[in-house]
Amino acid sequence: MGAERKPLIVMPATHIATFKVRHYECDALGHLNNANYARYMEEAAFEASASVGYDKARYDAMGHLWLAYETAIKYLQPVVYGDTIEVKTWVGDFRRVRSRRFYEFRKAGEDALIARANTDWVYLEAATQHPAVVPPELITAFAPEGLTEIAPPRSRFPAPPPPPPDVYKLRRRVEWRDLDSAKHVNNAVYFNYIEDCGMQVAVHYGWPLARSQAEGWAAVARENHIEYKHPALLDDELEISTWVTAHGRASADRFYNITRPYDGLQLAQARTRWVWIDLQTGHPIRIPADFLRDFAANIIYTEAKETHK
Repeated sequence: MGAERKPLIVMPATHIATFKVRHYECDALGHLNNANYARYMEEAAFEASASVGYDKARYDAMGHLWLAYETAIKYLQPVVYGDTIEVKTWVGDFRRVRSRRFYEFRKAGEDALIARANTDWVYLEAATQHPAVVPPELITAFAPEGLTEIAPPRSRFPAPPPPPPDVYKLRRRVEWRDLDSAKHVNNAVYFNYIEDCGMQVAVHYGWPLARSQAEGWAAVARENHIEYKHPALLDDELEISTWVTAHGRASADRFYNITRPYDGLQLAQARTRWVWIDLQTGHPIRIPADFLRDFAANIIYTEAKETHK
């Protein structure tokens, strides 16, 4: 692929996309489901690209597309049915075959951030699915005021420690509804996969949602970080392995490894930071001792660290 081009910081064109939260987009706690943040981000990115002259039809004519390589989201405030959300987005840098896009979520008319995120996109030839060099004219469209010289380095996906004695494993098959127009599992669907795995592992260790709610608490996601390695295709069988890699007084990090069992290929890896809250106040609480006791075989105790990029 040749020498790596120095990463260039974009003096960006910004775009704001607006979304009204629908009832079916919320989860059992009444909050906007985590996967739908990623869907809003994807739609905002499509809108932003179209606003500078690169809509889907143009990419199709060029024979190229952008594919998500890595996504990180930090949730700061809950979003509920009926809220109007503004997603501000801009391109942060360009590398030889990649570009990083940033996002800020706010409720309409308010200044406070409710989430922030970024996605690292890879530019591909549609026919071969091989990386392609981002053309200068495309960079200029996203950076009409020009570029500065070097962007700050990206941090790597956090490496988990060795797994604990008991690694929970869940298998599922890729369904038609999971695919997008590129015929891959859509990047937002992976959020559903790991969220479902997180719920199933809780049931496995004796903590279904009804039990935690009866005790007046819930664990909610505060960060999600996913790295996509290879695309998952229709009817692929997936195995999701998971264990807790760190915890503090009120939070724990759960790592997920998504593989294809028949050849052992790693398709994705993910980390979710969960925070325990009081359902009445919404305030963080200490992780219940009996919960930790029941999950002991699935936990490796390490110091929790901030890893959102």
